[in-house]
Amino acid sequence: MTKTSPRAETRRPVGVRPPAPGPALTSVPPLTAVAGEPLTAAQRTGTLPPNTAPVRVGAFLLSAQFPGQTHGEALERTVRAAVEAERAGLDSVWLAEHHFVPYGVCPDAATLAALLLGRTRRIGVGTAVSVLSTRHPVALGEQAALLHLTSGGRFTLGVGRGGPWIDLDVFGSGVEAFENGFPERLDLLLRWLRGSQVGADGPQFSFPEVPVVPQATESLRRPGLGSWLGLDEPSGPVRFPRQRQDTGLGEERNPAGRPVAGPPVVVACTSPNGVRLAAERGLPMLLGMHSGDDDKLRMLELYRTAWLAAGRGEEQLRRISRQHVAAGVAQVDDRASEARATLLNAMPGWFEYGLGAHRTVDGRERKMRDPHQYTELLCDLHAVGTPKQCADRLLATAERTGIRRFALLAEGSGDHETTLHNIARLGSEVLPQLS
Repeated sequence: MTKTSPRAETRRPVGVRPPAPGPALTSVPPLTAVAGEPLTAAQRTGTLPPNTAPVRVGAFLLSAQFPGQTHGEALERTVRAAVEAERAGLDSVWLAEHHFVPYGVCPDAATLAALLLGRTRRIGVGTAVSVLSTRHPVALGEQAALLHLTSGGRFTLGVGRGGPWIDLDVFGSGVEAFENGFPERLDLLLRWLRGSQVGADGPQFSFPEVPVVPQATESLRRPGLGSWLGLDEPSGPVRFPRQRQDTGLGEERNPAGRPVAGPPVVVACTSPNGVRLAAERGLPMLLGMHSGDDDKLRMLELYRTAWLAAGRGEEQLRRISRQHVAAGVAQVDDRASEARATLLNAMPGWFEYGLGAHRTVDGRERKMRDPHQYTELLCDLHAVGTPKQCADRLLATAERTGIRRFALLAEGSGDHETTLHNIARLGSEVLPQLS
């Protein structure tokens, strides 16, 4: 029997599987990226469509409370991780919100975004997501406009309908808001963010027309170059931000390709109805961590079908498709086995402790994934391994699906310093390989 050498063992595909056949959205052929083996120059550049945007990497921060930690410790880790993400040159940070569970102890992602926008100078900050089922769309729209205007356009509003949790009872919106109310809430939010006078006459919201204050559509006051680079701040050495653009996270454009005033908006899509709604409203999608490349391709094909059915063209679709965001997991280590072990030692306990605390609003039965198997799945699907393996995984997904923006869970270790080190390595060792 042939004995596998230690070197060969570390170079086998870890966390990256050859893509299975799926619906082709463009003329780009599927690529097989083998972890530890860099893609060729032809694979990296020659097969990409001429207008493909660069791969942009952000940190996804859930403010996860791992067993044995306090709420304050989880939140402090999030704040420090966001500051480190800017120093590392990442494009963005994305913040989750949850209620009444240790899975994530931030109850209002937009409020935490305000703090982080004040603590940083260049990086984009987005919500992933603000839950519309328990928020008044106008109140959330006011908050988003405020952050958009005061940050110079660095804020992106990600929205979703959430789950059938007890939150719906506590905040008084009821299960109807979750099951059927999301389209009305999204439309009211968009009218508020894009208009100057807004009224409502629907089953959930009815009020006379009122002025929009502050108006998110006003022209932004952009910071000067010195401020953008942090050169006017007495805060010590500053790394040049490799990815950050001075244009807001989403660089949102309408279907005709013209810039949209106000904060970019993305919609979390976990079901066919959510995908269709995002396409019909002309908004990019935020796809969840559980989605592999085949799942992403199916959702992109459904999005394309709904987009064209709404009377929009292929060139418009290419523009909006560059704004989709894929959530994932990232853990960088010198050896793939160590990266996986870090997550497998910490995440199953967090899933069991955090997700197990969810209560449904009406007592309906809910089933949890096996925490260990789910962690294994996330390690297989995402950027977990050596810097080369992480870069190849991201490039393989980008080149197969066309998705160029990633929000990567960087706190899967549950440890404060390990999280900061992980983000630093994403910036210094993974990002240069995505150029």
